[in-house]
Amino acid sequence: MDSSSKIITSFAPISDPLAEVLILGTMPGIKSLEAQQYYAHKQNSFWKIMGEILGFDPQIPYAERTAYLGLHHIAVWDVLHSCEREGSLDSAINCARTNDFEVYFSQHSHIKRICFNGAVAERYFRMHVMRALSQRDFTYVRLPSTSPAHASMNLHQKIQAWRSGLGLL
Repeated sequence: MDSSSKIITSFAPISDPLAEVLILGTMPGIKSLEAQQYYAHKQNSFWKIMGEILGFDPQIPYAERTAYLGLHHIAVWDVLHSCEREGSLDSAINCARTNDFEVYFSQHSHIKRICFNGAVAERYFRMHVMRALSQRDFTYVRLPSTSPAHASMNLHQKIQAWRSGLGLL
């Protein structure tokens, strides 16, 4: 391990047993880990996008935002349980360990659609999780990353892509 890297661990999913859509990130960034909240970095567009799609103010308290996700049967988690990483960039991840998706899916049998918040989350899932899962018929959708590090699309374009990808046209 590089002396400037440190082992970080993700946290519990935003979920309930009736969730039908699972949004997967890679690993929370520094701000999210400090706040113990998904997508806590002010420049991350996740909550702006979800607020626009689901009809809530993205500035409301975190517990209320997560409640809106639950009302729409949307769960949020990360592919990785732990890794070594300096900073918040997915490109800096080393020694990654995935979350236990067999257990998760056994407790969340209504999940039909898995949406990846960016290409790196999808790559880790496909490489390290998918082949180990028992047969389930999921729809897989890669969505544009909400990270401020990925600015190739404007917010309006991301909202449209996310609305479509979540199946909420």
